[in-house]
Amino acid sequence: MTISRQARHDLYGDEIEKQVRQLRDVVTSGADLSATVPTCPDWSLEQLVRHTGGALRWVDRILRVRALQQVPESEVPGFEGPVERGEPAVLDAWLAETGELVVESLREAGPDATVWTWGWEQSAGFWARRMTHEITVHRADATLAAGLPYEVAPDIAADAIDEWLQIVEYVQSVMQHHAANELRGPGRSIHLHATDAPRELDAEWVVELTEKGVAWRRGHEKADVALRGPLTEVLLAFYRRVPLDSGELEVLGERELLEFWLERATFG
Repeated sequence: MTISRQARHDLYGDEIEKQVRQLRDVVTSGADLSATVPTCPDWSLEQLVRHTGGALRWVDRILRVRALQQVPESEVPGFEGPVERGEPAVLDAWLAETGELVVESLREAGPDATVWTWGWEQSAGFWARRMTHEITVHRADATLAAGLPYEVAPDIAADAIDEWLQIVEYVQSVMQHHAANELRGPGRSIHLHATDAPRELDAEWVVELTEKGVAWRRGHEKADVALRGPLTEVLLAFYRRVPLDSGELEVLGERELLEFWLERATFG
């Protein structure tokens, strides 16, 4: 079902609100905030949460001032989070306020407000989608680090894969990024197949690595390698959050090609 741009924007705002609440649940779960995050080993759990909240506050600032150029982090109120360290209640309160701020600014702006972004579209709508998936993946990092179960709505997971493919495609087209450009080449293809998604979601993808760059589409087609499994696991594997040998995933065909992709697909 096709929905309007405004309705999609509203859904992203609702999803950010929901996922901030779920991330706060991790913070207050009794998890060790000083523990290393396995999927982001340079960060502790608290550092990961502060990074995620800081990114949301940065976007809030861009939206509130209708910035037409990149905003320095030093100009973002509360960007670094509370002075107190290792205090779940204090971190939770900061994160709660962060979520309220960014959702409010997204709703006030609407999808078509013109603002600076690093991507292919200079609009508030770009940030609504981007921050939905930023928190989708970093909430997975936090949840897995805390040893808690992770769930995400099927439509959000599928859209996160769409957006990741768009990002790689964009990086290739506008940036001289060595790793992403190594994905160019003749006649190589990857198929992603979510085995548990609702039929109407059409949660299958074909990714082609061509001389001109990455091309992708939704669909069921034969490819050089296929990654099959539950949609959430496919999402997390594609974002390099779970290993291909996680137990719920199946790799058919040229595994080396899939590994080659995972090593080089990048934000830039």
